Amino acid sequence: MQSDQLIVFAVLAATLGLFVWNRWRYDIVALGALLVVTLTGIVPPENTFMGLGHPAVITVAAVLVLSRGLLNSGVVDSLARHLTRVGDQPWIQVLTLTGIVALCSGFMNNVGALALFMPVAVWMSRQSGRSPSYLLMPLAFGSLLGGTLTLIGTPPNIIIAGYRREVGETPFRMFEFLPVGLAITVAGVLLITLLWRLTPRRENQSGDQELFEISAYMTELQIPQGSKYAGRTLRDLLVAGGEEADVMVIALVRAGQHQRMPSTYEVLHEEDVLLVEADSDSLKSFLDVTHLQLAAEADSKAEAREKAEQEKRAETNGDKSQQPDDPDADRTPRGERALAEAIITAGSSLVGTTATGLALRERHGVNILAVARQGQRLQQRLGKIRFAAGDILLLQAREDQLQSTLSNLGCLPLASRGLRITAPRKVLLASSIFAGALALIAFGVVPAAIALVGAALAMVLVGLVPTGDIYKSIDMSVIVLIAAMLPIGEALETTGGSRLIANALLDISQAAPPAATVATLMIGVMLLSNVVNNAAAAVLAAPVAIALARGMDASADPLLMAVAISASCAFLTPIGHQSNTLVMAPGGYRFGDYWRLGLPLSILVVLVAVPVILWVWPL
Repeated sequence: MQSDQLIVFAVLAATLGLFVWNRWRYDIVALGALLVVTLTGIVPPENTFMGLGHPAVITVAAVLVLSRGLLNSGVVDSLARHLTRVGDQPWIQVLTLTGIVALCSGFMNNVGALALFMPVAVWMSRQSGRSPSYLLMPLAFGSLLGGTLTLIGTPPNIIIAGYRREVGETPFRMFEFLPVGLAITVAGVLLITLLWRLTPRRENQSGDQELFEISAYMTELQIPQGSKYAGRTLRDLLVAGGEEADVMVIALVRAGQHQRMPSTYEVLHEEDVLLVEADSDSLKSFLDVTHLQLAAEADSKAEAREKAEQEKRAETNGDKSQQPDDPDADRTPRGERALAEAIITAGSSLVGTTATGLALRERHGVNILAVARQGQRLQQRLGKIRFAAGDILLLQAREDQLQSTLSNLGCLPLASRGLRITAPRKVLLASSIFAGALALIAFGVVPAAIALVGAALAMVLVGLVPTGDIYKSIDMSVIVLIAAMLPIGEALETTGGSRLIANALLDISQAAPPAATVATLMIGVMLLSNVVNNAAAAVLAAPVAIALARGMDASADPLLMAVAISASCAFLTPIGHQSNTLVMAPGGYRFGDYWRLGLPLSILVVLVAVPVILWVWPL
């Protein structure tokens, strides 16, 4: 048994190290760890994949589908639309945005809630003349706090609810998390509002009042055939563009030859490509005045002209095989095209690829116009840039398909021209389905997994979640992570590893009051959740909490609740939770920025949560 303990601890140490290193995705690491403990005989082969059928896994998947249905119906959009009227005072914006996203996170996936309100935060920042960095970190922290409100708010709550069965009790119900969750959420939102100035100020150092440090892009513009600027100097073009269009020409590309920082007296030719640096507003103004073409759009038009000429020649020659099956296919109106800024998420299909390699224009109707990466201006041709998670794209797509296109590509909108917060659709239907599921759970009519799966199915049947979006709604990396870590957590318990850790905690807290033991457990799990996924932290800490309760001859409820709360409160690093990671690039944050606001918030959570936990669930 001791050798099994050593193997389990070695596997866990290696797993945590790989989580922190972040070289491989956490679900891949978890699967590898699961295979190791299986091949060493610690986990029986028949139990290796038991996690896939665990109620916690099913519940998390159902919640993700429900979140998509609520977003599609416009339930949360209606809230977001009203936020644009709260005024320009920074503390009011922080209080309102953080409070609303916390409320939404209690009933839907917190990353989904954050994704919806990020464009609102960016828009409000620009309108009030401040950096989005003031709002985005509070927004991320609010989504984490709100996840503690209910059973379905965050995966750790769902996981811990299931572990309560192991001590002979029924799983935690829907609103049993509310007393502690509400206390720390209200206190946390108020603290963030009071200390909003601790969020880092990330503004352009040139003093030109640009709000986004990463809003300057490298964009390719082409001198079209017949342009009045062909045969005139670059200076003439820039003067015509006007002072309000802050555009800097970085290079000129002619016949495949690059000319860095061309002279303003350089004579322009038709089909010259200018590499310019500009933000989206300046770019739009410049294009409106000069009538130059975005290089990607020009290429698309050239391809269309060539295709039309081929069809015309084929028709003239009587070659029917060259004609398209649908003669009206290329005459279909393409609709208005909109410019939008979007961030690439970690699970996006764009990561590690190029626009050319994915054929974005041909397959998705998207033109990538510019790329910015954590404030660094990429001095490359757009077709050669390999995208990374956190990159900010300036892209162009059909306005009526922009939302679905971004969703398919795994991108979140930040700001746009023509991207509007839509009016609510089928709000009453979605709300009724969701409220019905919550009522069934709250009154104990059916288990949470059954009620939520039923509600998810209902949203699919009524069309709120298209069948093609069902599995796109589910973050499979989180599902696989939980399913892989559950047997590992059980192995920690069966080998006596959790008892060993619990005994060490008992020795430390033997002379201390019960509140100190709960606080010590919370601090340990909170530190762990700042470097590993919160679901993994909950799975690993739950057996320790149960063993600690048995060693103290006390109820496991307060210790399990402490694990659930602390696993969701990763405020110190950008890697502890996806919400923190998502705001890092658009906010211009650095790794060490999070603790400035995150440390006082973490201390407050412990100070508030411990007495409330012991009041509601005495040891």
